[in-house]
Amino acid sequence: MTASGFVPIEAQERMVEALLFASAAPMTLRDLAARMPVGSDPAEALRRLRARYDGRGVELVRVGDAWAFRTAADLGFLMQQQVVETRRLSRAATETLAIIAYHQPVTRAEIEELRGVAAGRGTLDQLIGMGWVRLGRRRQTPGRPVTFVVTDVFLDHFGLSGTDDLPGLAELRAAGLLDTRPPMSSGVAGAKSHHDIAADADGPGDDLFGD
Repeated sequence: MTASGFVPIEAQERMVEALLFASAAPMTLRDLAARMPVGSDPAEALRRLRARYDGRGVELVRVGDAWAFRTAADLGFLMQQQVVETRRLSRAATETLAIIAYHQPVTRAEIEELRGVAAGRGTLDQLIGMGWVRLGRRRQTPGRPVTFVVTDVFLDHFGLSGTDDLPGLAELRAAGLLDTRPPMSSGVAGAKSHHDIAADADGPGDDLFGD
């Protein structure tokens, strides 16, 4: 820092780099600004840092409204031996997750309408417990029902910058996230009978992208 209190952008870039490497979770611009000297420009420091890491083994990526260092996507295979947890969800949970991701913010009633069956409390609790879904704002309608949205943890897990980067239906079905049976009119989940849903909810889970 100079005598006048001005911090050179090169120094700010180093500060952002250190903060992101040390942070256990992605950091927003507000998070960075709160840690940096007054008058700093974390947005410009991020821009420079992202350019510097472009194409490297570790890259600076956006996760929702936050930023984090992540292994380059094409080098993910090197980390396979370090994967110690497999997240398994029932088909009911994968369909519920897909509906929330593509229709958020969405209420429980809307989820039930799209799936054609009552949404089990345990299903939503599981997704919330995993940190992939959280409560959104209440609808300004009678009863003020709560809505559900996906989290930055969900985006980070699947390497997405935002919901605009969600894969198409064909990719979701290929990954086992959606049923391969004829889709409902919503275009999100496969049409099912109540019997099928109950069987899925009690049956073995699906690996989500095998991670």
